[in-house]
Amino acid sequence: MRRRLIVVFLVPLVGVLLVLGGAYAWSAARSIQQEQISQLLGDVAYFVTSARQALRSGSPEVVASEAERYFELYGTRVLVIDRAGAPWVDGADEQRVLDEATTAQVQLALAGRRGEVPEPAPPWALSDSVMVEPVIDNGEAIGAVVVTASGDIARETILRQWGLLLAGAILATSVGILVVFRLANWVLRPIRRVDRAMEAIERGEVEARIADETGPPELRSMILIFNRMAEEIEKVMSRQQEFALNASHELRNPLNALLVRVEYLATGLDEEWERDVEETREEGRRMTRILDTLLNLARSSERGAEPGEVDVVDVVRGRVEAWTQAAAQARVSLVADAAEPVLAVTDRTILESALDAVIDNAVKFSPASTRVEVSVTDSSEGCEIVVRDHGPGVEDDELAHLAERFWRSPRNRSTPGSGLGLAIATDLLHSIGGRLRVASPEGGGLAVHLRLSSGEPS
Repeated sequence: MRRRLIVVFLVPLVGVLLVLGGAYAWSAARSIQQEQISQLLGDVAYFVTSARQALRSGSPEVVASEAERYFELYGTRVLVIDRAGAPWVDGADEQRVLDEATTAQVQLALAGRRGEVPEPAPPWALSDSVMVEPVIDNGEAIGAVVVTASGDIARETILRQWGLLLAGAILATSVGILVVFRLANWVLRPIRRVDRAMEAIERGEVEARIADETGPPELRSMILIFNRMAEEIEKVMSRQQEFALNASHELRNPLNALLVRVEYLATGLDEEWERDVEETREEGRRMTRILDTLLNLARSSERGAEPGEVDVVDVVRGRVEAWTQAAAQARVSLVADAAEPVLAVTDRTILESALDAVIDNAVKFSPASTRVEVSVTDSSEGCEIVVRDHGPGVEDDELAHLAERFWRSPRNRSTPGSGLGLAIATDLLHSIGGRLRVASPEGGGLAVHLRLSSGEPS
């Protein structure tokens, strides 16, 4: 996010600097060239006056010394042409031949016409600036003055200006980057604190708060609202924890009393009741484990106990055996299709509770004289329990709603239930790193897949 914020600030800043800097650089280059041309015009006017006097007197010494001195100081060549078109005075150390364009201008000057003023050119296309002026005496051209200024001088001046401009742009950009970084940190620091507080609350540290309220006013308001929300969440979770703690304590006593009565009644029953009594004891012990899990959740604010090594096939067989009688009353055959042990690192009580919810749902919606099959498969991705019934099933567009709380298919509204079974199973599996998936297999009915994580047993 900081990167995006910095880009949002820097791109306009760099764009403005490029536009303004480019415009200033071009304007400076044009200004330097205009200044050179103005100076060239002044020099031409001066040397025209000197050349007129020299040509009148026929003595080139005065104008020659000035032309040579001018060339030494400024590198600008001054050439005086006589009436015949031959060089009369040349201030340069080396005699250079005039190019065709300059020769043409000289011919026009000897005819009494003034030369054209040089036009400014882009800095990379600068060449020598040439100005040709006729020397007029009594309305007649008696010669011409050619002043040639090197383009290197103007180019060096322009590059120097551009260098200073580039240094200023780099300095301005550096200051802008520093300001943007400071501004981004100032804006994003409260957001990072909110992120850390939210991560702490996600880990179960519901007492996490944001103490520092620096930053923009809008973010300070957000922090204040966040702290209020966190306090409300802590209150709600505290009430839920107290309720779970009280419920687990309140249910433990009647459950213990019920188990005592079962043991007392078992002493007066025949041996044919021994299996039913043992199943009742096992269900009582399972309810005790559920209460222990509920109590542990209330005390530690964690879902369930520490995971351990569990034989998933043994769990499936135990729950199928526990639900066999209820399935028989509904005239449904409940079968466990699992043989070899399949080990997984998970919470046994939570897995049993999730499987109970799915089996209960399958038995409830299965027609009489049908089968509910519970199988276990193992792979590198983790083990999976599949509860397959042969009931009416649901439409394909209804599959995604089966795990939603209180949702029921319109065709099954008359069947008793609250629509919470698969939703509870989904939440329970999610708490141990698993997931639940519902599919419509071939032949009708539903197949509920309980996928456990691929953690290796210790």
